Amino acid sequence: MSMPKVMRQMPTQVGREAVGRGETALDAASDEACDPRHDTQDTGSALLKDALTKENLQRALKRVRANKGAAGVDGMDIKQTVEHLKSAWPGIKAQLLAGTYRPEAVRRVTIPKPDGGQRELGIPTVTDRLIQQALLQVLQPLLDANFSESSYGFRPGRSAHQAVLAAAGHVQSGKPIVVDVDLEKFFDRVNHDILIDRLQKRIPDAGVIRLIRAYLNSGIMSEGVVQERQQGTPQGGPLSPLLANVLLDEVDKELERRGHSFARYADDCNVYVGSLKAGERVMVLLQRLYAKLGLKVNETKSAVAIVYGRKFLGYSLWETRKGEVRRRVADIALVKFKQRVRQLTQRSSGRSMGQVVEKLRPYLLGWKAYFKLAQEPKVWRELDEWVRRRLRAIQLKHWKRGTTIYRELQALGATVKVARQVAANASRWWRNSGRALKSILTSAYFDRLGVPRFS
Repeated sequence: MSMPKVMRQMPTQVGREAVGRGETALDAASDEACDPRHDTQDTGSALLKDALTKENLQRALKRVRANKGAAGVDGMDIKQTVEHLKSAWPGIKAQLLAGTYRPEAVRRVTIPKPDGGQRELGIPTVTDRLIQQALLQVLQPLLDANFSESSYGFRPGRSAHQAVLAAAGHVQSGKPIVVDVDLEKFFDRVNHDILIDRLQKRIPDAGVIRLIRAYLNSGIMSEGVVQERQQGTPQGGPLSPLLANVLLDEVDKELERRGHSFARYADDCNVYVGSLKAGERVMVLLQRLYAKLGLKVNETKSAVAIVYGRKFLGYSLWETRKGEVRRRVADIALVKFKQRVRQLTQRSSGRSMGQVVEKLRPYLLGWKAYFKLAQEPKVWRELDEWVRRRLRAIQLKHWKRGTTIYRELQALGATVKVARQVAANASRWWRNSGRALKSILTSAYFDRLGVPRFS
């Protein structure tokens, strides 16, 4: 399961400000929006009162601003919402404390999944994202402390990298068989009653439970029509990842009780065992445990198999001749990388080299940062060369005419023979961008343009 930035707002711990890049201090308008003008009767929910304090709401607003994100069904962006809350917030806070607040429906958005399918997102309004984030900042410390040590998704101080390292460690310890479980449409199938039951056992606060139930029951607007929702917690709101961890922790705890080695990131769970027979028993166990939660294992994508060749969070594992387990970029991740780079370096886009690099650079940096655990120097060198060859082809096309190509290559130090050879076949961009120009339009040439290297 990929995790694109637009999909989720990452949690923050209470007492810590989550300030995005370039974030500025909250202005007087947002202070006013977070401070009600009058007291109201309330349900006595202590946690809800903590969530709605001025300081906590200011931290939540900073997080929502940092995450940016699209407008919800009300069509208001973050700036417009802050202006609206100057006058509307006292009434909203009174409704929240009285237990009568009703969230807006979420806006349905679909994005492509790496495997070719579609992932459904539910984008709440900015106001509801603010409230959810404020609630998350209070609930996260209370709930997270009791989650499994083998759970790594959307938790403070934990990451996908830690999950990948844990998986490699389990295999290195002598457990080469993986029980690779994929849950079928997990976020769409979460049973509200089961989730609320598990949540009540951890947080006996009626006001908070009532508000979370209201968010679970808020409808989905698609093509202008609001559809009621009886199950599911669509990705897109700050609370969804935490609620997913609450539900799935029950399975984690049972795996721990039985002494199994595993790593879970959101709804991606891999259990590592010593034999295929043991793996088949674990698969039956997981199917039974998930069924108790109203969830279904996708039998097409799930498997009990030798770990080498399977992927987990974009990585796969391999073993050296000396028996050392190492990490590599999964084949499908490399395919998706090249597809995206081809889109960003199309020679027919009509953009300057500077504009191409401006779009390409953040993608390369992000991809490099995520896959930095891969132990494949040769692959990094090959990717470096492939990316730069595509850029050389763009540069040749920008020079266009043979006379220009000849002049520019001569200025860069090319021999007369090479310059003439390339200029004579001016329109064969990809062929000319190969070995002949590698020593002329070098990596250093593209370094000056700001193109990052992998190796």
